[in-house]
Amino acid sequence: MTTLQDIPLQRIDGAPATLGDYRGKVLLVVNVASKCGLTPQYEGLEKLYEVRRDQGLEVLGFPANNFKGQEPGTNEEIQQFCTLNYGVRFPLFSKISVTGGDQHPLYAELTRAHPQTTGDGPFRERLRSRGAEPAAGEVLWNFEKFLIGRNGEVAGRFAPDVTADDPRLLEAIDAELAKAA
Repeated sequence: MTTLQDIPLQRIDGAPATLGDYRGKVLLVVNVASKCGLTPQYEGLEKLYEVRRDQGLEVLGFPANNFKGQEPGTNEEIQQFCTLNYGVRFPLFSKISVTGGDQHPLYAELTRAHPQTTGDGPFRERLRSRGAEPAAGEVLWNFEKFLIGRNGEVAGRFAPDVTADDPRLLEAIDAELAKAA
């Protein structure tokens, strides 16, 4: 049986990877985009990574172009944008699809494992007012966050507008960091 940790991934530089490469760490998996109103969240995610990395947190960015073409760049362009504009040093992966018929197996498993999203009410209402209504359980938009505990299980899911300094997210991260591997 394939686990979340076994799903084949590709780093933004093309090197093969899996979440298993981070076994024993707490992971915050985020679908990111360079041309989104939420793109400034890169700054907070990098700060969170810098502050909590030594405690065992890894922030993992997965560029996706699923929402209004807000991540049109190549992997090289995305990496350059993130480095130059936000000083991103947390790991980035190759661009994938996080929803729809071509959804990457990682996101299929993440959304299956944790269909409920903390804090999605206001964001979902904003999308609905603009004529967009994602199906229940699907990724709402760019910068949705999945928290994976040291045990490799999905421990939480947070709406796109839940920022890296949101007390709900920080509390969940700290609870997972406090657990033994």
